[in-house]
This record gives sequence, C-alpha cells and structure tokens, in this order.
Amino acid sequence: MDVLKAIHRAGHSAYLMMEERFNQGFGNAWNPFYHLGSLTFYFFWIVLVSGLYIFIFFETSVGQAYQSVEYITHQQWWLAGVMRSLHRYASDAAVLSIFLHMGREFFRDRYRGVRWFSWFTGVPTLWLTVILGITGYWLVWDQMAQYIALATAELVDWLPIAPGAMTKNFLGDGQLSDRFFTLMAFLHLLAFPVMMVFALWLHVSRISSVDFLPPKGLAVGSLAALTLLSLLKPALSHGPADLQNSPTVLHLDWFYLNIYPLMDKYGPLWAWVIPIGLTLFFMALPWLPPRKEEPEAKVHLPDCNGCGQCAKDCPFGAVSMRPRTDGAKFTFEPVVDPTLCTACGICTGSCVSSNPYRQADGQLSTGIDMPALPVEALRQQVKSLLHGLAGPRKTLLIGCRHGAEAQQLASPEIAVLILPCSGMVPPSFLDFALRQGADGVMTTACRDGDCYYRMGNTVLMERLARQRKPFLLRRTPDERVVMVHASRHDLNDLRQEVDRFRQRLDGLPALAHQAPRGPEIEEEKEEAHA
Repeated sequence: MDVLKAIHRAGHSAYLMMEERFNQGFGNAWNPFYHLGSLTFYFFWIVLVSGLYIFIFFETSVGQAYQSVEYITHQQWWLAGVMRSLHRYASDAAVLSIFLHMGREFFRDRYRGVRWFSWFTGVPTLWLTVILGITGYWLVWDQMAQYIALATAELVDWLPIAPGAMTKNFLGDGQLSDRFFTLMAFLHLLAFPVMMVFALWLHVSRISSVDFLPPKGLAVGSLAALTLLSLLKPALSHGPADLQNSPTVLHLDWFYLNIYPLMDKYGPLWAWVIPIGLTLFFMALPWLPPRKEEPEAKVHLPDCNGCGQCAKDCPFGAVSMRPRTDGAKFTFEPVVDPTLCTACGICTGSCVSSNPYRQADGQLSTGIDMPALPVEALRQQVKSLLHGLAGPRKTLLIGCRHGAEAQQLASPEIAVLILPCSGMVPPSFLDFALRQGADGVMTTACRDGDCYYRMGNTVLMERLARQRKPFLLRRTPDERVVMVHASRHDLNDLRQEVDRFRQRLDGLPALAHQAPRGPEIEEEKEEAHA
C-alpha cells in the first residue's frame, strides 16, 4: 500500500509540474490537462466530421480505393486533402488525450472506490479506438494497408474459432475481394462508431454535469493547431498495394499499429496474449488493492426542506430527489446512493440547514450530513480553533485535503481546518467564524479547474460570489473572506497569499465579534431560502 501511495505521489507531482508549465502558457481556463476528457470527445467530433467529408469522394472497391484517396490528397488538397490530414492527426490527438487522461486519473487516485465504474468502462474504449484506426488504414489500400490486412488475417486465422476464414474469404488466390471493402466501410463508418458512442456514454453515465466540449478558446486553438499541422505535414499514402510483392519500408502509426511489430517479432500468440493481458490488468486496477471510502452522506429529513440543492451540486449523481415519505409539507426528499457517494461533503455545504446559528445552544443537525465530520463537529472545531488564537490578526484557514498542505501554516495567529473538499464549507460558517473571533477567513482549494472532486472549486467560488445557493450572507464583509487555489506544489504561493491577506486585514477597522441578534437570524433564514 505504501508503494502504491509513493507511485501515486510521484506521478501526481510529475503531472503538477507539467500543468504548471501549461498554466503559464495557456492560463488555468485553457490548460488542456484540465480538459482531457472533453478534448477527447472534441477530437472524436473532428474525426467524425472530417471522415464524413472524405467519404464523399471515397470509392469502396479494390480497383478504385487507392486512386480515390490519391485524388483526395492531391487534386483536392486545398480541402479534402486537409480534411484527410485533419482526420489522421485528430485521431492521434484523441489517443494521446486518452492516455494522458488515464494517467492523470490513476496518479490522482481517482480510479478506485466508488469511481471504479468510469475506469473499468473506460479501458475497453481503447480497443474500439484502436480498431477504428486500423480499419481506417485498411481502407486506403496502399502498401501499409496491405501489410495490415495480411498481418490481421494471420492474427484472426490463428484463433481456433474459424481458422483460415479471413484468408479464404478476403485474400484467396492472392486477390482481394470487394467484399473486404464493403465490410471495412461498414465497420469503420457505422458499426464501430455506434459502439464507441455507446461506450463513451457508459463511461460517463455515473458522472453529473459532464463537459462534452472544451472551453471555446481551447477548442479553437486545438483545431487551429491540427489544421496548421495538416498544412505543414500532410498525411500521405504509401505506394499502391500489390499482393504479389511484400512492402519493404513502412512508416507506422505507433498509436494504432503497435500490435503488428509485436506479432512480427513474437508471433500471433503473444500478439493476442500481451494486449489482452494488459487490458485485463488495467481493468482490475481499482481492486489492486481496493480503496474503502468514508461513510456516505446521510439524510436527516426533519431538517430537510426538499430544495434539491444537494442533488444539483453532487458531482457524481449520488443524490437524487424522490417524493416525500415522512408526511412533511415539502414535496421531495433527497436519497443518497452509497455506490456513487465519494464522501466529499459538497452536499453538506449546499444545505441551507447547515447553518451554525440554527441551534446556538443545542445540537446542530442538517438535512444531509457526513458521518465522518458532521456539521455539529465542524462547528465545535471552528469554535475551539478560534478560541485558541491570539494576536491582532486572528485568521482561520480552511484547507482542502487534496490541495496544498495548509496545516503547515498553523501558528498562534492562524488556525487551520482541513476538510475533505473545500466545497463542504457552508457559507454561513464563514460569517460564524468572524463572529467567533476571527478577523479574516481564507479558504483554499485545489488548482482552479482541477478539483479532486470535480466541482468543489466551482460551487464554493459561486457561493462566495453569491451566484449559487446557499449564498454568502449579505452582512458578511467581503474584504474579510477570500478564496485561493493551491495544489500540493503551491505551498509557498499559499504562504505568500496568507501573508498578503493578513496585511490587508491590518488596514481594516477593528471587527466587532458578536453573535447575531434575533432579527439578523430571521433575515439570514429568508436570505438562504431566497
């Protein structure tokens, strides 16, 4: 287990360093590492559109396939030729983004526990992607396609299911039948794309608020880069296929065709065993070893008004709304699916009942709570931490478990509270901290656009900006509440942000720390439910 943690930590550090470089060049909003999933969808759309255009000019027959591709490439290079190159490079970009996405999820340990499903269903899509690429290369029917066809026939015919079937039906007597191209066109243009759409839908089916397209600027920039590459280095065919002669020099696309050199060196047996073995190994990774999540969120109906905000904010669709069952006047109640809940606590932060002023002298409970850290325990921690502070600039620093190690900044004047996710913070708790003795409250989250739980950054930012319920209370002084983004590599930057924030507190008038009066509490309730 310690070895696995070390691997995760080392890989995550490598990704953080790469992402930091890209942040400097592209900014957080357009950093491609933060949009690898949506970029993959986008590249597939480019592949689809460019492929449909190319097919207009393609002849699905042995005698005309190669000539039609050459016409596309040279006679109509200004559009169809560029489309062919765009088709090729977008396909390669999709494979690259898939592998980067898989590596990033693995090293951030976001593939085990309740997240196993997305990983488990995502791995097989690599097979569909590779098969789509291989069938696309076959259709060109140049020397590369000849090599692929013969090698594939050897691979398929090695299987005991129907030995010799492919050679007999498609490559008999040194000739290739037109049925081959009919089959390849059907597989490449219809069968496998439909299967890919279903596989991708299955892959994201347990995730809410999925981005199927990257930000507009990143999308335009990616398309421009692929188009420029297509103009500078157009995709070209090898010489025409000739089954009477073997091709001598081939320029393989290692993204899609790596299995063939493997077969040339070790034979069909290992060309099947190695890829299948690797696929099964990667699909089994979520259980090598399994990860046990913290207890899932629990619903407490007496404190729930059925507003549905917890269901809207859950990043993984673990909370759904159903008709009320306790006879209360409200229409709906939330239900938690334990197989989907990651125990991030974002739902607790979204509940209007997570208000520390509701039970000033009694036990605080909320409509949806985290057994590992209930809101009452959170309230008591805030009070205890602030009670121990001294000095003129008492600061509460609320950190994210998956971001910068904020606990290292604790001091006699700085109290640090670490939560599973920054999105767990109910906005009213920030006002509560100021009333309990803090002169300022800073919340830290993962890097902007890179939340471990996908949406924690966003929901907290919008709550503090009073754009998402429950809103930061109007009476809370904005200058005393700030949110910063910091990863595990950004501790020094966080320290500087804390110093700057505390210096700004010096210039503010003294804050009167006092509990809210009855009218203020009523105003707060109305505001929270607005």
